[in-house]
Amino acid sequence: MNYDTRIAASDLEEGDSAAVLLGDAEEARQSRRKLWLIGLVVAALIIAIWFWLNRGSGTADDADKPNQAPVVSVVVPGRTTVDGTINANGTLAARRELPVGVPGEGGQVVSVLVEPGQWVRAGQVLAVIDRSVQVQQRASQAAQIEVARANANLAQANLDRAQQLVERGFVSKADIDRLTAQRDSAVAQVRVAGAQLGVINAQLGRLNVVAPAAGLVLERRIEPGQVVSGGSGVLFRLAKGGEMELRALLGETDLAAISTGISASVTPVGSDRSFAGQVWQVAPVIDPQSRQGIARVALAYAPELRPGGFAAVTIKAGTMVAPVLPESAILSDTRGSFVYLVGKDNKAERRDVKTGAIVPAGVVVTEGLSGTERVVLRAGGFLQPGETIKPVVAK
Repeated sequence: MNYDTRIAASDLEEGDSAAVLLGDAEEARQSRRKLWLIGLVVAALIIAIWFWLNRGSGTADDADKPNQAPVVSVVVPGRTTVDGTINANGTLAARRELPVGVPGEGGQVVSVLVEPGQWVRAGQVLAVIDRSVQVQQRASQAAQIEVARANANLAQANLDRAQQLVERGFVSKADIDRLTAQRDSAVAQVRVAGAQLGVINAQLGRLNVVAPAAGLVLERRIEPGQVVSGGSGVLFRLAKGGEMELRALLGETDLAAISTGISASVTPVGSDRSFAGQVWQVAPVIDPQSRQGIARVALAYAPELRPGGFAAVTIKAGTMVAPVLPESAILSDTRGSFVYLVGKDNKAERRDVKTGAIVPAGVVVTEGLSGTERVVLRAGGFLQPGETIKPVVAK
């Protein structure tokens, strides 16, 4: 009984060991299978990434195949007659600015009668300067005139009496000449005193700071209590008649295309309103540094036109014949504006252009195109120079 039991136990232990060995072998096979699967997935990912990175590096023959070339819409712009316009920027200013200072000897300011933004008439008093000393001087000089007149009257009376006594022999001819000279000197003293009074009155009148012409007060640099003189500089700035202008900077080519009298439209920065104007002066010289000159556009007064402000101007310069392209065809980069053309063997070709005004039909191309080229209409931003394309004329 004990022997059988030992045999059974031994057989059982041997069976369990075999089962354990078989389980370990199966687990090892499954691990190797997982490793193979992971390796295959990694290899597939590497191959897919390689193909994705090298998808555009095919051979030249493959790139030239029509079925692989991108299809692009093209247009032949031709040439269109459009109104010639010149767009520029400039600074607003008074057309005729009048600086006003102290015309006389000056003094302490008593009152200032105007503020910036007010309209004034010619000769209107802008500021009053203290005149107490000059008033007393005028009174003193007026008294001097009375003294001179009294002396002249006395000299005339002495002369008249002497002339009556000449016939009786009481007065000599020499005495008459002397009395006549005294009379003439006294009369001259009256005129001298009168002239001096006129000088004082003129000085009093020049103590008032007055407007030299009718216009709009732009600036005030004077306050009551301030002491001013002829060296105080500009106290007021006026825009004569309220007239304004835009001083537009233009290149040599644009200046040659315009003349006085042509119309223009000015739009101040920050405003959506445009103001009609007219070119009234074209610079006779060109700045040798910037190669630009100034075109001055006359404008009527408007509150939105503030001197010193910035504005854009569109100047009409007759008509011109040029290609017109949709905005989608015009590209730009650091080198400037350009378009893509369909070149030889349907290769994309870059062409630098210069654009002009924007019209309802599109953008005017002033330089770079003759109008007979096939221009890529859209999607030019995805092309590269020399890339083969399949052009389709847009309808």
